[in-house]
Amino acid sequence: MTSFWSFWVAIITLGVIFGCVWLLYAVRKSQTSDVETEQKMDHSFDGIEEYDNPMPKWWIHMFMATVVFSLVYLVLYPGLGNFKGYLGWSSTGHWEQEVKEANEKYNPLFKALAAKPVETLAKDEAAMKIGQRLFANNCAVCHGSTGRGALGFPNLTDNDWLYGGDPAKIKETITHGRSAQMPAKGLNQAMTKADIGNLTHYLLSFSGRSDDTAAVEKGSKMFQTACAACHGADAKGNQSVGAPNLTDNVWLYGSTASKISQTITFGRAGVMPAQKDTLDEDKIHLLAAYVYSLSHKE
Repeated sequence: MTSFWSFWVAIITLGVIFGCVWLLYAVRKSQTSDVETEQKMDHSFDGIEEYDNPMPKWWIHMFMATVVFSLVYLVLYPGLGNFKGYLGWSSTGHWEQEVKEANEKYNPLFKALAAKPVETLAKDEAAMKIGQRLFANNCAVCHGSTGRGALGFPNLTDNDWLYGGDPAKIKETITHGRSAQMPAKGLNQAMTKADIGNLTHYLLSFSGRSDDTAAVEKGSKMFQTACAACHGADAKGNQSVGAPNLTDNVWLYGSTASKISQTITFGRAGVMPAQKDTLDEDKIHLLAAYVYSLSHKE
């Protein structure tokens, strides 16, 4: 926060507190008596009148106590712009201390679990309960609480992997993340709308959803020219570059003709964030075991 805004925050905060005190005493000063009377206010609403009695002293004392508490708090804790308070407390420091204490308590447990192979951990029910919590905190926002994904976010339960589903590859993906780019073929002047339509029919033919044999034949030839470099001549994908298998009817961005055509035309871009700065190696090992277990249910 700049010095200018820090100054204004402090002024406004203190101004509100002392303004309330002034208002309280201004109202008390205008009262005609310190004891309850039968005197009424000059106004009435639908025949309802109001007695002109002073505020109870106990209420005033409690209000002033909250003012004193507020001022003491602002001296000890942050609240006046950039002033950190004499105790030096901060929410970040408090959080870091809690994390430190948690790590000291639980790191031995994670280290013991990390000594076991991923395949073994995946069968350990107690370990998977911990892994599920790691997944919920770090992965579920994209892949869903059950790991089944959503449009644009891979399903982790179907054993269909873009970069490989063995333990080492899963750990690599979690640790370093992934960045995928499907080029926009439709923006290439050499590819016409008819070409895109033929390619769409060719891809639909793998799941028996196209009966236009002429379009499928033309699309097959176009595929070898425009797509095979990444997806392979047989369209079964290439995990080394994250190119998906197009023959298994598993679609990350939708399987309808319009969605496939849209993907070919405009391309797709996906990013899996790296977790190495958030989780240590032991936690990543356990998380990898949990992800591995999702597609290896017995």
